Amino acid sequence: MKKIWYAFFKLYIQTGLFFYTKKIKIVGKENIPKKGAILFAVNHPNGLLDPLLVTTNTPRITHYLVRAAIFKKPVVKKFLGTLNLMPIYRIRDGVKELSKNTEVFNDCYDILNKQRALMIFPEGSHDRRRTIRPISKGFTRILFGAFNKYPNLKIHVIPVGVTYQNSSQFPCKVAIHYGSPILANELYNPKEVNKSVNAIKEAVSNQLKKITVHIPLDENYNKILQNLNNHNIDFTNVAATNQMIQSGKVKVHASGYNYRKIFKVPFILNSIFPWIFWKIFSKKIDEIEFIDTFRFGIGICVFPVSYLLQSIIVSHFYGITIAGIYFFATLITALIYCKSAATPTA
Repeated sequence: MKKIWYAFFKLYIQTGLFFYTKKIKIVGKENIPKKGAILFAVNHPNGLLDPLLVTTNTPRITHYLVRAAIFKKPVVKKFLGTLNLMPIYRIRDGVKELSKNTEVFNDCYDILNKQRALMIFPEGSHDRRRTIRPISKGFTRILFGAFNKYPNLKIHVIPVGVTYQNSSQFPCKVAIHYGSPILANELYNPKEVNKSVNAIKEAVSNQLKKITVHIPLDENYNKILQNLNNHNIDFTNVAATNQMIQSGKVKVHASGYNYRKIFKVPFILNSIFPWIFWKIFSKKIDEIEFIDTFRFGIGICVFPVSYLLQSIIVSHFYGITIAGIYFFATLITALIYCKSAATPTA
């Protein structure tokens, strides 16, 4: 039953993301083993949208660790648990809360031993800047703990690069690159733990810097980013963008006509209630990395209900046939509005 629920919700999120994004580009999906224990190591530029995008675009059922703050309410905690989300506690959650990580980590060891997939964010926090930050050693604790508990266990670490053309703007365009599998066992030596930690961190970091856009976070960061933005670079073309960063030679990216303008008015008119709801709620969001998270969450909850109720009202006055035409017309308008947008850089 849990697998059916997971599959249903995954399909629901996939559908929502299809309407929410201009394009989702997937590269390297063949690198994901069909069987065996996997630890996806993902960069983290854009709040909860990152795990949703990766989870819905991998054939494996995935468990993943997210910030404990969203698990405070028992009902929410139970619901998220049915979708394989687990809390990870940090200093900001309180020193006493950190002890709960022991149980969470034990669950992770067992998940890996059952030959399942686990997703983590080794940078430790979200940050929309286009750079790979220093890798935390926290994820190596999960790997080494699993090896110590299950000596014969083999775990492949797969770096995953998530790159947005314009995070926090709607619609977003995103590229997901799955890196080459790293057999963690080959880098683990229980007699030289610190050396093993650094080896795995370096292996993951080196791949992430290639499979997502990486601008070194130094005094030239802002200058390089501004130059790329000025030339309207397609950041989801990761390899070409990184080559430009390294060479210092930027090629102009031509943008097409923004057909979105044609459909803006009918889209907003048909979506007036979700649009008003979002405008009110968006004022309460403090972190820019969570704008997409909440906008998408509101969208998949409010839009279907709003469109359905509007169609019921139309059917009351004009009949079910006209209502059906209206309902599908609203979906098509919304889809064209999202897919035809000229995506600005940010």
